[in-house]
Amino acid sequence: MAGKKSAIVTFKADPALYEVLQRLPNRSEFIRAAILTALENTCPLCGGTGVLTVSQQQHWASLLSGHTIERCSDCREPYLVCQHEQTASTHEVHGD
Repeated sequence: MAGKKSAIVTFKADPALYEVLQRLPNRSEFIRAAILTALENTCPLCGGTGVLTVSQQQHWASLLSGHTIERCSDCREPYLVCQHEQTASTHEVHGD
């Protein structure tokens, strides 16, 4: 976007969110950072919609036939475990 003028984007906010945003010293920077973070952490399957299409559900079901969803004992977040490669512990994010 070098050399181009920034565009203005607007969105609706409920009164509670609006009130919180009004207290921020730099609303624009906060909102830009929040949007970029959300885009970087979007679900690769649903693309951030929170809903799978019928075809995506079929692919997901196929994947789960060889995998399980387990919950980390440290952070309590779910993660996938491949049944073909499962050892005593395949979840090493937290040093398990």
